[in-house]
Amino acid sequence: MSSSPGSPEHVAPVVVIGAGVVGAATAFALTARGERVLLLEQHARGHHLGSSHGATRIFRQGYADAEYVALTTRALELWEALEAAACEELIVRTGAVDHGRPEVVDAIAAALTDADIPHEVLAPDDAAARWPGIAFEGRVLTHASAGRIRADRAIEVFLTLAERTGLADLRFDTGVAGLEDHGDDVTVVLSDGTAIRTASAVAAVGSWAPVLVGELLAGRGAGLPAIRVTQEQPAHFPSHLPDEAWPSFVHWADGDDVYGLLTPGEGVKVGFHGTGPVVEPDNRDFAPVPTEAERLQAYVARYVPGVDATRPTFISCLYDNSPDEDFVMDRVGPLTVATGFSGHGFKFAPLLGEMLADLATGGAPHPRFALPEPVPAH
Repeated sequence: MSSSPGSPEHVAPVVVIGAGVVGAATAFALTARGERVLLLEQHARGHHLGSSHGATRIFRQGYADAEYVALTTRALELWEALEAAACEELIVRTGAVDHGRPEVVDAIAAALTDADIPHEVLAPDDAAARWPGIAFEGRVLTHASAGRIRADRAIEVFLTLAERTGLADLRFDTGVAGLEDHGDDVTVVLSDGTAIRTASAVAAVGSWAPVLVGELLAGRGAGLPAIRVTQEQPAHFPSHLPDEAWPSFVHWADGDDVYGLLTPGEGVKVGFHGTGPVVEPDNRDFAPVPTEAERLQAYVARYVPGVDATRPTFISCLYDNSPDEDFVMDRVGPLTVATGFSGHGFKFAPLLGEMLADLATGGAPHPRFALPEPVPAH
């Protein structure tokens, strides 16, 4: 499909904007239903400029919120189906450990109990004997269904399986300059002036959502919640221990919460959750904040004795944070919007793809993730 700059390209497919994990999963889910898809990504395939890059992410079911626990169970089923379809392991079952503030860990334990998800509560000394790379405090909880996602491979699997259907046209290095609302359909205007008109577009663009979809939503009396885009700076630290010694872990600390997991061949990734500076996604320096780098190294020296805290390799990634850390997924006219994944969305990727495919083909939004109700005019 091609057209001269400025002329409309009339297409039947659903247009998915963004080939991070959410866009890739959406393209896969749509093609699995027999839908034709045009996937547009402003950067190269497998780029490192958004929220989805890197080799690993945590899969865990340890939420205190029953609804999120249920979503992890459904997501796990879909991950396992994806593994079967790809004949490839995508979740390495290392187990996960939560420790720290008793009220948080106890609430997670209660939610796992209610969902019949096996788990174990340990004393800190017993946990330290089992996982000597971590120093524990407060309550300790572990569940075996968790582990690490092979993140970069997962995105490739979504894209490759979508391609294999023959229903997906994937275009990389293809920027979207804007959206034009025509009521029942929308024109996606590319950076080269090409105009693509479709009855269903999915903006799975994460941190770029406020800029790309804000004007269209405002024209319909709607709007996103206040999405805060931050540049996060976790780091890999060289491990003193064999790979098998590392579960995924979350420390519900007094202060900022911390997460960690092994990335084989790179070290143990440790980071504060959602503490980075606010940035514009196209205007970043990718550099760690020195005081925060020092604070992370001090934390690691105290609580992750199984690594060398003096040799960090810092990573830069984006968070698109909603005010309550709930996802934002809804449809307004011909446009489906996906953002606000707040640093914890990757584990849900195949489920998010299904939910967005539902929206793109006329389904109703999940009530919790719908856009805010418009404020009536006085």
